[in-house]
Amino acid sequence: MEESRNKTYVADIERGVYDIKDEMHHKYTTGKGLTEEIIRKISGKKNEPEWMLELRLKALEVFNSKPMPTWGADLSDLDINQIIHYLEPDSKIMSDNWDDVPDYIRATFDRLGIPEAEKQSLAGVGAQYDSEVVYHSLHKELEEQGVVYTDIETALHTHEDIVKEYFMKVIKMTDHKFAALHAAVWSGGSFVYVPKGVKVNQPLQSYFRLNAAEAGQFEHTLIIVEEGADLHFIEGCSAPKYRRNALHAGAVELIVRKGARLRYSTIENWSRNLYNLNTKRALIDEDGVMEWVSGSFGSRATMLYPGTILRGERARCEFTGVTFASTGQYLDTGCKIVHAAPYTTSTVHSKSISKNGGNAFYRGFLHIAKNAHGCKSTVECESLMLDNESHSDTIPIIEINNDSVDIGHEAKIGRISDEAIFYLMSRGISKDEAKAMIVRGFVEPISKELPLEYAVELNKLIELELEGTIG
Repeated sequence: MEESRNKTYVADIERGVYDIKDEMHHKYTTGKGLTEEIIRKISGKKNEPEWMLELRLKALEVFNSKPMPTWGADLSDLDINQIIHYLEPDSKIMSDNWDDVPDYIRATFDRLGIPEAEKQSLAGVGAQYDSEVVYHSLHKELEEQGVVYTDIETALHTHEDIVKEYFMKVIKMTDHKFAALHAAVWSGGSFVYVPKGVKVNQPLQSYFRLNAAEAGQFEHTLIIVEEGADLHFIEGCSAPKYRRNALHAGAVELIVRKGARLRYSTIENWSRNLYNLNTKRALIDEDGVMEWVSGSFGSRATMLYPGTILRGERARCEFTGVTFASTGQYLDTGCKIVHAAPYTTSTVHSKSISKNGGNAFYRGFLHIAKNAHGCKSTVECESLMLDNESHSDTIPIIEINNDSVDIGHEAKIGRISDEAIFYLMSRGISKDEAKAMIVRGFVEPISKELPLEYAVELNKLIELELEGTIG
């Protein structure tokens, strides 16, 4: 009882560079609300082809027809009419020179380490601020090999046929209410096309920064990796904390062709006033490989389940994810995998940490089609609770429609062992550091899969989350 009374609980942590707010300078905003007039204004500002405007208006109808989901996180406090769906930053046109980016925006990305990472280890960078991409670059040698990496709004004009073929086709606007919202108000995002046989040896990275209060960010990422090609794409996301709600409802559509490989790494470090209702999905052809590496921190509520459809024989998927939920957070994460062809394989490693009454849920869906004989799948879910107030659940759905499969599922939920703490303390390690060491060891299988700078960021985030909260 004495130890319980002496615990220090922190409702929110000082998130360093992530919580630094810029003054809001915008050339244009639609204001709050969601109407047909606002949709037309967004499309008009972007000089879009008629078919895109028609898609947006149809999506608005779908959004208005669908109910708010009630089976996951509590979304009752999210009022779409109090969200600003489009803000154009006070910037020149998108540039490949950081000197052309306004000082206050460039300073934000400097603090986040994006220009420095670009110099050290990236083949290309995209940087979005609120609703628009302000910077984009790609190594010249990749351009010469036919790789396309640009913002999707540019691609809508320069590669319209490709965008029209795939946009909102992997993810359907009818899938759920927030897929429809995204299709109606999307703005910004990245387009990547890797030609047949091209190996992109260094990662590409897009970073999405939402600075404005009471705003939404709705970027769209579309990646096509052609036959035998190879790509690692990194997505970073963050926002400072305000007192009122914000919303992130992006979409990621991925196409991996025969024998190609795509690794998609994400660290999402949203503020605790933001609803993160993102949708991600990949289609994998014969002998293709899809690798997801996902870290979910921050946000008031998250509902995110990257989906993979293994539609070609011997296609493979690996999902590795970690979630950290604290006071007032409801992080409902996991993945969906559909084995739609024979001899496909999948592996899921999911870890969650909850503390100070946080809610961390793994929600998984594994489907084996009737024709998908010879499939193999392994799902491992581990949850670590740091106190008696936190919650953690594993909610797996497994549908098997033929007998010629090899399926394994394992779930563990537990607390930090008092014996392990005592052992480390007997070696001269403080109680707080002992607990931190155990947590770092718990997430090590995740951090080792991330690029170095993101593994360091992950460990820093864990240190911040644990500071002053256990002991």
